[in-house]
Amino acid sequence: MNKNSADKFILGINAYHGDSSACIIHDGKMIAGIEEERFTRIKHWAGFPSKAIEYCLHEAGIRPDQIDHVAFSRDPMAQIHKKLWFTLMKHPSPGFILDRLHNLSRFRRGKSDISSRLGMKPGMLKAQVHNIEHHLSHSSSAFFVSPFDEAAVVSIDAFGDFRSTMISKGNGNKLDLVSSVNFPHSLGLLYTAITQYLGFPYYGDEYKVMGLASYGKPAYIEEFRQMIKPHPGGEFRLNLDYFLHATSGVKMTWDNCSPEIDVAYSPYLEQRLGPARRPGEEITQKHKDLASSLQKRLEEIYFHVLNYAHDATGQKKLALAGGVAFNSVANGKIYDNTGFDEVYIQSAAGDAGTALGSAMYVQNNILKQPRKFVMTSSYWGPSYDDNIIKAALEKHKLKYSELPEDHLMSYTAEALSQGKIVGWFQGRVEWGPRALGNRSILCDPRREEMKSILNERIKRREDFRPFAPSILLEATDDYFEKSYADPFMLKVYPIKEDKRRVIPAVTHIDGTGRLQTVNKDDNPKYWRLIKAFQKITGVPVLLNTSFNDNEPIVCTPEEAIQCFLRANMDLLVISNYVVYPESYYNDLEKPDTSK
Repeated sequence: MNKNSADKFILGINAYHGDSSACIIHDGKMIAGIEEERFTRIKHWAGFPSKAIEYCLHEAGIRPDQIDHVAFSRDPMAQIHKKLWFTLMKHPSPGFILDRLHNLSRFRRGKSDISSRLGMKPGMLKAQVHNIEHHLSHSSSAFFVSPFDEAAVVSIDAFGDFRSTMISKGNGNKLDLVSSVNFPHSLGLLYTAITQYLGFPYYGDEYKVMGLASYGKPAYIEEFRQMIKPHPGGEFRLNLDYFLHATSGVKMTWDNCSPEIDVAYSPYLEQRLGPARRPGEEITQKHKDLASSLQKRLEEIYFHVLNYAHDATGQKKLALAGGVAFNSVANGKIYDNTGFDEVYIQSAAGDAGTALGSAMYVQNNILKQPRKFVMTSSYWGPSYDDNIIKAALEKHKLKYSELPEDHLMSYTAEALSQGKIVGWFQGRVEWGPRALGNRSILCDPRREEMKSILNERIKRREDFRPFAPSILLEATDDYFEKSYADPFMLKVYPIKEDKRRVIPAVTHIDGTGRLQTVNKDDNPKYWRLIKAFQKITGVPVLLNTSFNDNEPIVCTPEEAIQCFLRANMDLLVISNYVVYPESYYNDLEKPDTSK
């Protein structure tokens, strides 16, 4: 079949890095996207995303030899002159150099890896392969799927292809570089290093420190202002005395495992702040104040970068990506601290989303095709039909009832209103780290005790971590001081003071909530459930947390059932089936299926 330049299948891949993922687009529109961790069941899995690629090809209905383009969201040759200069001038450790050379070799064999992992003979894969720079992939994932024709575009994270920050101006199908910050200076690295210092050593633990920050005061802000300072042009500089990555290097492990990063803070930082907290040790007020100080300094530098992007591009709209774009507390303050009046952040703004960004860059910039797709939904992973679901339920000999949808909504809402904890499994898996109403654990937000019940009994996690409210889009203005829509749960806003006592389980200690606005068009089933809960309680809000238990969000019915049983939830609603354990329903009647 002869295809014009628009009618192409483009496979985007984030490989050999944390949150490995794959995404496929056709004719400029997204068909599917998912993180490899959903299949390996290892959080933030790093390596080659074979299963994610297989899923994307299945969803697209094509064979590997029908892929037209493959886009990797890394380009080891990007900024090669700066990398060489750093090596010559700074004399990093041999281990640092070997680690980077190993990374380069993996990307050189990308095409052969696809062939071998998918069982193809050499030469069968005809696709043209592109290596797209990491931050260009991030920026593309933000702008090319946004609703904006023009915007300031900012990508900001730890590091990728020797950059930590990129500011661009997006216009149509083009991204024009405005400025950037290069290795070894990084706002993301600062947050990671202090996260480690505070006793949270695992890849991706930064969000824990963000939650902890609300319990402290920025008593150490002047020390943090010595660690990182703003520079003209939206740039900033780390005080490298506090960190190890530019001298001895920080080893990173990315090979078919959960990513691991060696300690990034230096002995000098401990001299200044005292001994690091060890995992499992008591969290003191000092640790809370350090977290608060870190968060405040991140916001100061963040807004410095964003305000320069606003002024340099002359734009009022902002498209944002990168790991730092997951700092929802800072995101909720963008409107108050910058000149932007519209902000777009897609649901997989971190490294997983670079698979999408690299594919979109090929489509829109390299192939010069007009944009055709706006991402308003996060539901791009697998779904499962009722035959698969019923087989899984019967395998576990579970009691269940099938209900018509109207009855399902009223019955589930009633259970929630009575304080039951509900596993909610519907439709396609979410793209990105947030459960947004398809793979969620749901509770009544009016019950303050739900915070400790969920943290201790279900999630088995630190008691300071907050839970998020899902709210009907049309009711947002009644509950939040800012009513901007956010379907992807990436901004924290103050809850109105008179509503904080109404929904205490989703009100953080500082009076805020990380809201998810639920639109009837984007997720009608979840919208109907919240509406049914509102009809019973008068409250158009549910507590929503991810359907998992110290593992990646569940993907399959089997995983949902195992988590439901292991975590001792009260109810599982999977498609239109209501599943209940033997010990349940002392105070809630079993469903009457005759209705």
